[in-house]
Amino acid sequence: MVMTQISYPKKLVIASRESRLAMWQAEYVRDCLKKLYPGCDVSILGMTTRGDQILDRTLSKVGGKGLFVKELEVALEEGRADLAVHSLKDVPMQLPVGFELSCIMEREDARDAFVSNDYATLADLPAGAVVGTASLRREASLRSRYPHLNIQPLRGNLDTRLGKLDKGEYAAIILAAAGLKRLGMAQRIRSLLAPEDSLPAAGQGALGIEIRAGRPDLKDWLAPLNHAPSAMAVTAERAVSRALGGSCDVPLAAYAIWEGSDSLYLRSFVASTDGQSICRSEKKLSVASMDHADRMGLQVADELIAQGAKDLLPPR
Repeated sequence: MVMTQISYPKKLVIASRESRLAMWQAEYVRDCLKKLYPGCDVSILGMTTRGDQILDRTLSKVGGKGLFVKELEVALEEGRADLAVHSLKDVPMQLPVGFELSCIMEREDARDAFVSNDYATLADLPAGAVVGTASLRREASLRSRYPHLNIQPLRGNLDTRLGKLDKGEYAAIILAAAGLKRLGMAQRIRSLLAPEDSLPAAGQGALGIEIRAGRPDLKDWLAPLNHAPSAMAVTAERAVSRALGGSCDVPLAAYAIWEGSDSLYLRSFVASTDGQSICRSEKKLSVASMDHADRMGLQVADELIAQGAKDLLPPR
């Protein structure tokens, strides 16, 4: 009998942004890889991206989500790193030629979190209270449901945003629950926003691992980290966003959850920034593959377009 020799990685380098949350994510992936391949030397290459450097303007005005990944992709292209770990909601819907998402890890809580030192819920905020968010999606939801609030932009990493809240610059801020939970700061969450109040962004709460295309060995090594249910849900969400040109200048939400073992429930909306005009769509289908999930997302996108969603999108 011929024995097949299994190869294992000897060394892997992970490219990561240097924010505390990004480093937590990279360290988490590093630890997962060390458990899979105890003999592998796994290190992290910390980098500062343009998205981390430009803090005085909203992402929609300075280049969008790609600002958080470009430098990491350069490190992959130059061979300084083998893989890059991303929060998937920060990853553009179309990756550059020569790159691919090799796997999507099990999703954390995808909901938005209400964070405040003085108020328990959004409903408790008085008229004119200043609420901070970096997301046009959240801004549109807030303006639609709570038109009496004063919604203001909020940039910076997680600690910077919380610091601005603690200095009294905002009555409340809206953050992704996943980041707070991953950094052991769940106690800062006063309440979790139901999807009906703030539908999450495509990929929110999920970690994606990006590699150079043409690395089947690396893809095989990373395969055990892929979580198929999370990957299919996120694939459906990203298909909606991709079809509609989703970026930081589009108030677009897409969120899929499993109901039972094979039924995926996908909800999405596209809105005007002021929250006055919103197109909504939802679909529940049996999904058994990534292709099924992608087609489901495209069907939801078609329904939104039929409702006039493209009239709410900025010109491309």
